[in-house]
Amino acid sequence: MTGGRGIRGGFEGLDACVHCGFCLQACPTFLATGDESDSPRGRIELMRALERGDLAETDPALAYHLDRCLGCRACEPVCPSGVRYGQGLEAARSRITAARGVPLLARLALWALTTPGVSGVIYWFARVLRAVLPRGIAGWGRIRFALGMLAATKPAAAAKTLRRPIAAPSPPPHHAALLFRGCVQQGLFSHVHDATVRTLGVNGYDVREVSGQVCCGALHAHAGLPDEARALARVNVAAFGESDEPIVVNSAGCGALMKEYGHLVGDARSERFAARVRDVTELLAPSPVPGAPLDLHVAYDPPCHLLHAQGVAVPPLKLFAAIPLLELVPVPGAAECCGSAGLFSVLEPEMSRAVLAPKLARLRAAAPQVVATGNPGCVMQLGAGLAAARIPAHVRHPVELLDDAYRAAGRYE
Repeated sequence: MTGGRGIRGGFEGLDACVHCGFCLQACPTFLATGDESDSPRGRIELMRALERGDLAETDPALAYHLDRCLGCRACEPVCPSGVRYGQGLEAARSRITAARGVPLLARLALWALTTPGVSGVIYWFARVLRAVLPRGIAGWGRIRFALGMLAATKPAAAAKTLRRPIAAPSPPPHHAALLFRGCVQQGLFSHVHDATVRTLGVNGYDVREVSGQVCCGALHAHAGLPDEARALARVNVAAFGESDEPIVVNSAGCGALMKEYGHLVGDARSERFAARVRDVTELLAPSPVPGAPLDLHVAYDPPCHLLHAQGVAVPPLKLFAAIPLLELVPVPGAAECCGSAGLFSVLEPEMSRAVLAPKLARLRAAAPQVVATGNPGCVMQLGAGLAAARIPAHVRHPVELLDDAYRAAGRYE
């Protein structure tokens, strides 16, 4: 083992594929194009050819079809053979990136969003700008959609409540948890961190800060930069120490990679770190304290990296069940990718919008007041799409809704 990857660098995860085709109808890009090369099965054949040397890393068709993959990993849970598609994809992208370099736009985005010092300034300007951006600025062109994504990061006003009962005092904390703040989530969604700390406090957790933590590395890994991702992972593993306290994450993309630090880094310490990572809904789920009623129709849109990569399906539903009167609106195809996928929306806007379009049509028909999702990229993608399509629903993190219910119940007084 070297740096957490075997001699074949991750391609061994593809060996179980028997070309059965169960993955086809789970793949959002195949559904959008109908092209076999835009399906997991087709891409696996391309990746196998790359590993054998039948295709060069610089082959334009290879890069074209792998670049168009969202990395949503919806193919993995439906695969009867247990193919580890995500590992193979990152191995292939690593080799392609080593040969051709990182596209300039991706490199600039990584620099702006994840570089300490630089990113703080970028996020400050972004927060100032979003304060004056109207929701209606969102459109389908690259610039207007990006502005719509930024506008979608604004903290929302608290949801309407029916009453304000006197709540019993919250129990004293009997668990500890360590908060992972990340880069985009901290820079644009610190209000979700605040809601996370408050709601976990009501449920008996003392949430503590950890100094020295950095970006999780997910954007780097998806861009074919495993060495950069691995270096960031090592810093986080050292920062969070050797305790058994859970590491709470409220960004599905961050959580998915952090739960795979053992594979990425390849040592026992990273394995132990990965075993401690929990999505915030996993910590709240066993028996969340009920909140006050919220008269809301909510469509839950599970993030791919929470549902498919982490296998976390039920905990968010238990969170919603702790809010009386909140009604979950069923939306066909809710588990399909929204087209965000980290930097994908910026780098592959045409495919990203093609994947988003059917989801927006179904949301229009379902007519929820709120769309809830637990990943910052999904919040931004869905928020911009809803605004561009002139659908009045807003997007919020599930923990924000529970936070509203606790505030209305007097839990914070």
